[in-house]
Amino acid sequence: MQPYKTKAKKLAGTNYRELRNNALILYVGIKKRTKRRPYIRSAYWQKEKIFFDYFWDHLFQKAPKERFQRLKYFAASIELIEKSRNKPVSKLNPNKSEEMLHRFAGLTHEGDLFFTQIKEDKKRRKYFMSCFTPE
Repeated sequence: MQPYKTKAKKLAGTNYRELRNNALILYVGIKKRTKRRPYIRSAYWQKEKIFFDYFWDHLFQKAPKERFQRLKYFAASIELIEKSRNKPVSKLNPNKSEEMLHRFAGLTHEGDLFFTQIKEDKKRRKYFMSCFTPE
């Protein structure tokens, strides 16, 4: 899997509140583009919509330290989805056989490796699930 080199840096913030505010500023900008569900368009899937329905719920299921680490890569993940044409690693969801999980690799401007995961349901709709670093 070839990682996509983003121009975006990790989000700035010394604590969770600052980091969350910086991420929400970016998210509100995306949200204002539409009257309905917020989405971004993916270069890999020929400008298909990628929705944010599950991202925030999934993020708040994590521990605060893990949330802080994942939220740092939010801006880079948005750029990766919008601009990357690199092939992801795709596999069936082990919990639900009718869903596919696509994992894209990326490098931030600083050179940090991260992954962005997108879920595709049986109706071919795609949802931005998570962004994280390798363990």
